[in-house]
Amino acid sequence: MIEVSGLTKTYGNKRGITDISFTINEGEIVGFLGPNGAGKSTTMNVITGYLSATAGAARVADIDILENPLEAKKHIGYLPQDPPLYLDMTVDEYLNFIYDVKGVKSKKLGESRKEHIARVCDMVGITHVQSRVINNLSGGYKQRCGLAQALIGDPDVLILDEPTVGLDPKQIIEIRNVIKSLGKNRTIILSTHILQEVSAVCERVLVINNGTLVADDTPTHLSAMLTGEHKLEYRIAGPREKIVQVLRSVDGVKMVTPTIQAEPGAYEYLVESDEHLDVRKLIFQTLSKAGYPVLMLKNQDLSLEDVFIQLTTNDKKSSAKRG
Repeated sequence: MIEVSGLTKTYGNKRGITDISFTINEGEIVGFLGPNGAGKSTTMNVITGYLSATAGAARVADIDILENPLEAKKHIGYLPQDPPLYLDMTVDEYLNFIYDVKGVKSKKLGESRKEHIARVCDMVGITHVQSRVINNLSGGYKQRCGLAQALIGDPDVLILDEPTVGLDPKQIIEIRNVIKSLGKNRTIILSTHILQEVSAVCERVLVINNGTLVADDTPTHLSAMLTGEHKLEYRIAGPREKIVQVLRSVDGVKMVTPTIQAEPGAYEYLVESDEHLDVRKLIFQTLSKAGYPVLMLKNQDLSLEDVFIQLTTNDKKSSAKRG
């Protein structure tokens, strides 16, 4: 749905992004991460047609954004960090204005203007505030209005830049749930500084640093590649020494380290397995057969925060980047 190849953008003698390439398939929700000034906004502005690339190409729905920008933009809904709201309009007036600006055709949508706007409002949960002036709404509802304008015209692709910035925890959760719901039948790029947001919403992560793409993978795979090992923390009921023997007998397990007695009759164990090997099912089956119940299981790999710091502060780019 989105194809970026060899994308480069320079500003005079300064290079914003260099030779960036990635593909995002239909129905994917992809997190776009990077420090301030890394090139995230430049990349998104090229994809949306706001900026032209110095070299390379960006295609949306198989349409080159530079060669046919108007047609490509019909497939894109864009929510910038500061939603483009007219605060003196009501929600309904504003969305009707956006409908006109985008040149939406009712016949193409198969529904009237009123039906379309009502459906979009329902999707983002603002039906009950349609008649209210936008300036009188809370920050969360203003953000929903911004999301609603991006959805006018039923675009295949949503590009969301910091969609939860400035919101309180309850509003953040609400917007995240809306985004996850929208991702069921749309392609979404989510640019954010909130790493928990990526973990909660996105299936895949793109990390950009100093204008180059340094990682493209799932958070779990990135963590495994950067640690070089897989660590799991178990809490298991039963005799410690016998459980250690059972765990060590499992194929692929490299090391078993008992840690603490977490509760009466149950100890915790740190289990390290071979790189890229998922031993959870085999461990469960082996423990079950031996009669030792698992009371808790936690992944001890690097958090997304740790991954982000390593990718943007050291030289592990080649090991983390997927071909």
